[in-house]
Amino acid sequence: MLERFGSPRVLLVGDFMLDRYVYGNAERVSPEAPVPVLKTVRTETRTGGAGNVAAAVLALEARVACVGVIGQDAAGTDLSNLLASMGAETSSLVRLPNRPTTVKSRYVGLAQHRHAQQLLRVDDEDPTPLPESVQTTLWAAVRGELASSDVLALEDYDKGVLTDAAAATLLAEARKADVPVVVDPALIDDYRRYRGATVLTPNRFEASLASGIEIADDDSLERAARQILLATDAHAVIVTLDKQGAYVLEAGGEARQVRTIPRSVYDVTGAGDEVLAALAVALAEGVPLAQAAQLANVAGSLEVERFGVVPISRQDILDELRRIVGLRGGKVLPRERLGEEVRRRKARGETVVFTNGCFDLLHMGHVRYLQEAREMGSCLIVAINSDDSVRRLKGPARPVIGEAERGEMLAALECVDFVTVFDEDTPCELLELLRPDVLVKGGTTDVVVGREIVEGYGGRVATTGAMSGLSTTQIINRIVETNQT
Repeated sequence: MLERFGSPRVLLVGDFMLDRYVYGNAERVSPEAPVPVLKTVRTETRTGGAGNVAAAVLALEARVACVGVIGQDAAGTDLSNLLASMGAETSSLVRLPNRPTTVKSRYVGLAQHRHAQQLLRVDDEDPTPLPESVQTTLWAAVRGELASSDVLALEDYDKGVLTDAAAATLLAEARKADVPVVVDPALIDDYRRYRGATVLTPNRFEASLASGIEIADDDSLERAARQILLATDAHAVIVTLDKQGAYVLEAGGEARQVRTIPRSVYDVTGAGDEVLAALAVALAEGVPLAQAAQLANVAGSLEVERFGVVPISRQDILDELRRIVGLRGGKVLPRERLGEEVRRRKARGETVVFTNGCFDLLHMGHVRYLQEAREMGSCLIVAINSDDSVRRLKGPARPVIGEAERGEMLAALECVDFVTVFDEDTPCELLELLRPDVLVKGGTTDVVVGREIVEGYGGRVATTGAMSGLSTTQIINRIVETNQT
């Protein structure tokens, strides 16, 4: 589904903020108070709040139009410029002279000059409800944007933009335009402001507060979710559950548990924003809710492995989905897709190793050879001859095992990163396309097909020795001899 996504348009309304990170070395305690002294190394500014959602939507290769307020101050200028530089539409961000841009400043200590640990956060904000005149301007902008939008996303931090009346107005306008509405709700005890939403995405704590039910087990989780549906008349609620994944409940339907893969949680900042963005883009593309929730769960789980808010790209999710698929089809790629993977690996500074062969009747000689080849780099590609190519090389009785099965068996090896099938008699076309760093060939022959190509662009050619008594031909001969006796 993700590979078929286009560039849907998300209309994003909410509390836009600027995140400021002050990094420094924390090497001593202050003599004035029992607090660390932070010696500033660098300062970074990033989008925050609803701005995180905008960045995440853009990283998923969708479009986003931003509706909200910022101040007529330096922080507002920085935030507007950051959003515009990412490709967000910012013409409906209203700049107010008497209201500061919300800024969250995080002071981060670098233990041993490397490991980031947040020490303190300072918030500058004015969360009072917006004046009626400003609200009128914003909702006029929303009405104008809805006709060209595929989904409406509300990111509510309860900072004065999405009041009860404002949210009701927005949801009514979206229903008129037949546009689905996805809401990341605020930390409040009454969700009736979101009445009529398509999907709400509270986390466990938010769902407990809004429903009045402490979530301690599966039974209380279901009761809390049903209470939220009853209060909001929403189509569905997705309760995010940290390492336990997510709980999906549709009105009139059965509950579903979306599991997640255990991860090293580095920083939970931005996970909810990432879930909202992925869910909005998926629903805009017409993905059924169950699959959209799975996609959002993967995006959110990838976010917690990063420090701070780092937008998760569509390619990041594709890579993770292929990893989740596991050792079957996820590693067997056509050459065009493989070319993209190689370019990405090389851009990360990885050493790409390439080898090729028929690999008919996979045996221990093959396995040891491939393990040795993998040690020469950080990514091993195995190119196998197609069935037609094997017949031309080995005769009409070969291969014994078809190309699909051969590819799947090789993909099941931990040392193999990718497998591809080529129909030519030699791998030269593949080598020209992929340009691996190392070409490896096993056996005793000094002739390595493709050597001149690889060495011509500065690559390296390596050979490994053959293992005595281990070859496909020898195995076939032993089988034939055994049957004859």
